[in-house]
Amino acid sequence: MAAPGPAPLLPAEAEALVQALRGTELRDTGGQGWLQQHECVEKLNMHAILSASAGQEQLLTELLVSYGKIPVLIGELISVEIWKHKIFPVLCRLEDFKPRSTFPIYVVLRHEASIINLLETVFFYKEICESAGDSILDLIDYCHRKLTLLAARSANGQIVTPVELRPEDLPSPSSMQELQQQAETMEFEISLKALSVLRFITDQVESLPLSALTRILNTHNLPCLLVELVEHCPWSCRQAGKLKKFENGTWHVVPPEDQVKMTKLDGQVWLALLNLLLSPECQRKYHFNGFNKSQLLKLRAFLTDVLIDQLPNLVEMQRFLSHLAVTEPAPPKKDLILEQSSLLPFQAWLFLLCWRRQHCLKQHHPLQSLNSLRHFWLELSLSCWPALPWVFFFGEVTSGKNLLRQTALEHGVHAAVGTQGAKIPGLSVR
Repeated sequence: MAAPGPAPLLPAEAEALVQALRGTELRDTGGQGWLQQHECVEKLNMHAILSASAGQEQLLTELLVSYGKIPVLIGELISVEIWKHKIFPVLCRLEDFKPRSTFPIYVVLRHEASIINLLETVFFYKEICESAGDSILDLIDYCHRKLTLLAARSANGQIVTPVELRPEDLPSPSSMQELQQQAETMEFEISLKALSVLRFITDQVESLPLSALTRILNTHNLPCLLVELVEHCPWSCRQAGKLKKFENGTWHVVPPEDQVKMTKLDGQVWLALLNLLLSPECQRKYHFNGFNKSQLLKLRAFLTDVLIDQLPNLVEMQRFLSHLAVTEPAPPKKDLILEQSSLLPFQAWLFLLCWRRQHCLKQHHPLQSLNSLRHFWLELSLSCWPALPWVFFFGEVTSGKNLLRQTALEHGVHAAVGTQGAKIPGLSVR
């Protein structure tokens, strides 16, 4: 007799774990308090999967909404993403960094996958999407970054397959090299989870904040990005003459009779396109210029009878594209939208600046020159926002102000650092 599988948490246990969720600072990543937070996320993630399998995930949804923990999870997601892209590569480049065990670093990398998997499970519900509030903008930006990277790698033929990720294929792999390969695997799977989260967000177009729809359609132009995913299909590849598709966490060979069958990931892309292109509100806001129109019309080649039989709703998209090909849609209505910029990315970048500066000044570190530090400051500033709050950090540090101004002028950037006209921190670049 088979042993019983793991059971979902008791309601009191789930409520205690949800209440324990707290926003953490980037500098605390990997610490004792952070590990306790990671344990809570892992348990909630497993509970969400088991509850969804049994159709009993309503309790967890109500707890997350009641205690307002969705913005906390989104903040943690972005924080660990920044750690992975800005601190983890530095650790991998350090020649004298040879930890006895790479498991603590793996736990940090795994944290992002756990959070996005939890969000994928619960974002099916409208209440979750509404409870995200303004942090939904950060989640949209996050999904856009993941899908852009996924589409770019697929267009360049850089498909993550099991063959590329086997440690024995590497010449004398070290522990950090193996960890990098594991990070690549997780990055691919996280990007696919982000696709599902984005599709659930598009299901609730009418409930999104005003600026969220503008962010989706005009700032990031997600309809064209989704067309790229349809065209290149990153979760499908051919190896040794056999078609392989990524589904349910693994690559598997597709038999000839199932090669035209739509996968769940294919369905997520098409449903997201249906939500964005056929919604009257989206049609009113989206700019159907020459480029966008030509990109969208590429979809007609993929709308075969076999595909439409599997997803009949695509008939409406086929009609819409046929109408779009012979007409010139009206230009979008210009709306005045005031949106609040999140402080989450800047707070994380601020910590990175201090952390990087500390290591730059150490003699044994490769980035020891002042010139490297100056270029990093400029890179940090320009990569956050075009109008980064220069004064916010450098207002009290005279040497920092002068150094930043000098570096910016060398690169043709005119920064108003500490000027009298900069009355509002965060809007001081001219």
